[in-house]
Amino acid sequence: MKLKLACADFTFPLLSHDRALDLIGLLEFDGVDIGLFEGRSHLWPSKVFKNPARAGVELRKKLDHRSLRCADVFLQMAPDFVPYAINHPERGRRKRARDWFKRTLEYADAAGAKHVTTLPGVRFDSEKPMDSWQRSCEELAWRLEQARRQKITFSVEAHVGSIVPRPKPALRLLRNVPGLTLTLDYTHFTRCGLPDSEVEPLVAYASHFHARGACRGRLQAAFKQNTIDYARILKTMAKTGYQGYLGVEYVWIDWEHCNEVDNLSETIQMRDFLRTRIPHPS
Repeated sequence: MKLKLACADFTFPLLSHDRALDLIGLLEFDGVDIGLFEGRSHLWPSKVFKNPARAGVELRKKLDHRSLRCADVFLQMAPDFVPYAINHPERGRRKRARDWFKRTLEYADAAGAKHVTTLPGVRFDSEKPMDSWQRSCEELAWRLEQARRQKITFSVEAHVGSIVPRPKPALRLLRNVPGLTLTLDYTHFTRCGLPDSEVEPLVAYASHFHARGACRGRLQAAFKQNTIDYARILKTMAKTGYQGYLGVEYVWIDWEHCNEVDNLSETIQMRDFLRTRIPHPS
């Protein structure tokens, strides 16, 4: 296993996007995780999708100039998970979500990205749980097929507030949608008090990975407070043949106390920890 490190562009929201990319380049990362988060990131899908191919080419030029690659494009259609969840009961909203996903693939392809992430959907209290579940499976299967046509790896992030907030339902979803992969982030499970051992079976399904400090009750915490055994995770990845990027993903938003750590210092500490445990490609 060789180390490929990425840093999220949304780690540094107070900088302009160009300056954020400059900083990621100065920090000597290999790639960038691009956040297409409507209303809360540098790049909003509603603006990028006016001409996704051209926008993707522009991004690729910026990354090439800084010797960076696009590790992942992460689409979120609204600041809240619910309004445009992929399994929304309203057909019109699902149609728009499909359209934006196809545009995301076009953008990612033009940017040189081989990986796209979305959210897996939510449970809607207005209907039977199985209806929400089945609709998620159908929508994810459709997205998986679209991504395959573009030769792009598609994954979802199991997260707090989603239809798969815990490892067991996440594993069930992966088995219900053959070929689906994970953008795996232990912190969403650690925050709930779950041990690493319960999350570990998901590593075999991961095509992308998010790393940051976390502990019980905190989705994001300082490195010295972190309780996730990243050394063990790396050993598990070596055994399962993980080939993706390790994305250092600190965020700075007023949600889940995620604006209470020094993102720059924490990013450097996590980067250096990972570097000392896996050889970097020469």
